[in-house]
Amino acid sequence: MKDSVYRAPKGTRDLVWPDSERRRSFINLFAEIAGSSGYAEIVLPMFEHREVFQRLGDGTDVVRKEMYDFEDKGGRNIALRPEQTASIVRSYVENRPSLPWKVWYAGPNFRYERAQKGRFRQFDQVGLEALGPEDPHLDIEVIAIAWRFYEALGLRKVNLQLNSIGTSQDRVRYIEALSRYLENQKEFLSKESQDTFAVNPLRVLDSKRDEDVQVISEAPSILDHLSDGAQSHFNEVQEGLEKLAIPYIVKPTLVRGLDYYVKTTFEFTSESIDAAQDAIGGGGRYDGLAAEMGAPETPGVGFALGLDRTLMACDAEKSFPEPEHMLEIFVVDTTGGANALVITDELRQEGFKVDRSFDDRSMKAQMKAADKSGAKIAVIVGDDEVSNGVVTIRDLRGKGGQEEIASESMIADLRKKLR
Repeated sequence: MKDSVYRAPKGTRDLVWPDSERRRSFINLFAEIAGSSGYAEIVLPMFEHREVFQRLGDGTDVVRKEMYDFEDKGGRNIALRPEQTASIVRSYVENRPSLPWKVWYAGPNFRYERAQKGRFRQFDQVGLEALGPEDPHLDIEVIAIAWRFYEALGLRKVNLQLNSIGTSQDRVRYIEALSRYLENQKEFLSKESQDTFAVNPLRVLDSKRDEDVQVISEAPSILDHLSDGAQSHFNEVQEGLEKLAIPYIVKPTLVRGLDYYVKTTFEFTSESIDAAQDAIGGGGRYDGLAAEMGAPETPGVGFALGLDRTLMACDAEKSFPEPEHMLEIFVVDTTGGANALVITDELRQEGFKVDRSFDDRSMKAQMKAADKSGAKIAVIVGDDEVSNGVVTIRDLRGKGGQEEIASESMIADLRKKLR
């Protein structure tokens, strides 16, 4: 068997400490911010019936090229989730919770796309969805939560791009006008965009290729094709963002990559990472998705934020650093290990982060392990300490040397030293 079988598949990787801890801190911070706004966590299946994700649009790359789908042993067509909005709407259709229904999520998605820096075939997102109200104030709330999260991460070079793609009827009219324009300009488009045009003209506006820029910049604007209701909705979203002092840029070519969006669409980009791949999150309104799955018409709005690309932006801005060392205390026991067993358990029950050595290693080997662990303090117990009812405390940070303390006062003394 080839050695490559025992490596993580292309487009995936192992997250080990400190990356795993940083991921957990990222999700915990998002959970705190979303929870403070009345959003409850939802945990979804990692795979669904393929039909759930076909609601994203058969003309999208996600469905046509990137979805991991297969037939299971029961003959069912199954797909690993490429995103979570469709799964959340499926959960709403199945469980019919009371409205408004406000949920947040975190976890991996799967897309077969070219693996590159900050983009993986298994990738994490955090996000939230709100179903029920059609109120533009809900759009504003959703955008504001994402904005406040970026602020909490310490990011200062994030831009909000905003657009409206109107109602489904508005979009039909717009696609007709866009198609006429692109048909006349087709020879100037890249080969990839010509192929996209044949399947879904709206997706051409997503292209970042140099040869497409000029054609896209002169294309008809969706904002000129909005109905009065959609225009009013978009105006209220803009006014609300201004009241919250959240800056934004109106970008008429922003249509996002999925077909279920209507009215408000938005995207967050970072000035601090590669301009060609600068999107770090986005979302929009999807008022017709629940009805497509068999429920009554139920408006919805939400977003997803890419964990990896957001952390790339954090690295570039030197914000939200990697966590400090995981341990506070390392117990060194030269009496055979039984004392370490008791002391370690006692300290853990008191809330300290503690580890120890095993296999009755030498004092030198255990101290080497203590230094390598990143712990701040070593608690040392040997035959003399046991006889005298004390432990030796050594500061591993090079601050305070070492001292003996009575075993009965160990907890209180350690709390003082770790302040």
